Amino acid sequence: MINNSPMKRLAFLFLFIPLSLYAQEASEVNLSNPKATIYTHIYFLQDNSYQPENSAKTICGKEEKQAIDIAIKIKRVLDGKGLEIDFNQIPRDSMYADTVGYAKVNRYVLFPEQMPLISVEKIGRSWYYSKETVDNIEMLYEDVFPWYIDKINEMIPVAGHKRIFTIEVWQYLVFFLMVVFSIVVFFIAKRLAFFFLKRILYRFTKNRHNAVNVSLKKLAHPISLLISIWFVDLILPSIGLGLVINKWLFLSLNIASTIFWIYVFLKLAQVFISLYQEYADKTEGKLDNQLIPILRNFSTLIIAIVGVFRLLVLFGADPATVLAGASIGGLAIAFASQDTVKNLIGTVMIFIDKPFHIGDWIEGGGVVGTVEEVGFRSTRIRAADTSVFQIPNSKLSEIVINNSGLRLFRRYNTTLGLRYDTPPELIDAFTKGVKEIVLAHPDSKKDALIVEFVAFGESSLNVMLNMYFKTKAWGTMQAYKHQIHLGIIRLANELGVGFAFPSTTMMIEQTPDKTVVLDYNISKEKLDQTIEQSVLHFKDNLPETAD
Repeated sequence: MINNSPMKRLAFLFLFIPLSLYAQEASEVNLSNPKATIYTHIYFLQDNSYQPENSAKTICGKEEKQAIDIAIKIKRVLDGKGLEIDFNQIPRDSMYADTVGYAKVNRYVLFPEQMPLISVEKIGRSWYYSKETVDNIEMLYEDVFPWYIDKINEMIPVAGHKRIFTIEVWQYLVFFLMVVFSIVVFFIAKRLAFFFLKRILYRFTKNRHNAVNVSLKKLAHPISLLISIWFVDLILPSIGLGLVINKWLFLSLNIASTIFWIYVFLKLAQVFISLYQEYADKTEGKLDNQLIPILRNFSTLIIAIVGVFRLLVLFGADPATVLAGASIGGLAIAFASQDTVKNLIGTVMIFIDKPFHIGDWIEGGGVVGTVEEVGFRSTRIRAADTSVFQIPNSKLSEIVINNSGLRLFRRYNTTLGLRYDTPPELIDAFTKGVKEIVLAHPDSKKDALIVEFVAFGESSLNVMLNMYFKTKAWGTMQAYKHQIHLGIIRLANELGVGFAFPSTTMMIEQTPDKTVVLDYNISKEKLDQTIEQSVLHFKDNLPETAD
């Protein structure tokens, strides 16, 4: 029979030696690197390994009693704020250096965002809590545990210290009172926030618009919630519920605070957009109005992205990693959608340069029509036959655009062809009468009118009419032309002037038995009277909309 007792002893040694070494390492003070120093500080303040004198060795340059007090306060501050240390994230490099300003120093900050004043640094060959931490610990402790907390603890009877699920009775009571007071703070803050927001808005904009007031009420709601969260954040650490409970409570508060901040910025953007919309309604061009939905969508997108980034950080994601991932993802998306990026840049350039407005009649790139909508990616133009052109903004920002909508006046030029047998007196009277009719129109430009007999055409005596209407709208111009045309036709009928047809006329003036006599009334008195009556008739028949 084989005696296996030596094998058992050997196996015992292999098992016992690592365990004993681990216990020895955990029970010894180790200040060789940031992780060792922080672990030493926290380990010797646990209930099952409570040796504050060893924990105090992480404090440099203080007497033992004072160092113990500082070490305990550092841990209580971290526990009170619910800041649980992740030892896997702490560097073990004894020469670890962090960038501070423009120089690298041997320092490690435990919680750069939540508690930047608590850090460890290398002094000599060992790592200790930094001088900045030691100098500021009293201030940090008083912020987390105000002076009245110790007074309250002294006044609590013995029954109040009984524990229910690891939490003392007085802590339940104080937590309930904190919730009640936070609700009261919410309603008070909501009224005050709306009052001050309205006063500030009126002071700078003199605005009392109902839509803006509704937006302000919606903005006051999340602001008052944030004030309530601030109140809870101020009181909660002093209750001393413990690290684990505080960790989840503060995580919930931070998530709620982030969501409310997103809501605040969304409503704040809505207030500014409402003010911009009120300004845009007062401007002539409609392009400013078209910018409103683009601004609204863009601001919502940016706020949502920043909010999601903040939530990811709260759930433990590394900010540098998230930012790098977002940058790489943004570059990948940009390369994959270069046309979209070009169109976005084109949209920005259109709104900056404003080459046209909504409703303008434009020509460019073989497209002629009225601008109906400028979108985030493309512009919609409706042609005269009601068909729609959808043009990418990148191309629209590059082509040459002839914008009829930006003209100060709309020019109208036409030729009035009179018969070749019209006497000179009637031609003169006709041109004079046309001038009077055009000048009588309230929306004609008086100082740029030309009505002259300018050419001998193939089948007519050509009178040029060149004038300008005081309108930018194409449809309105057509209505004005209709009015002018009717006045000219009535004038021609009254004068007995005939318009020539585009044809060739063969005139036989005399035959053996017949003489052709052209009957025209060229009496100056009669002509002047006819012109006057025609102009009066034109004025009387103008529609009221032209006045």
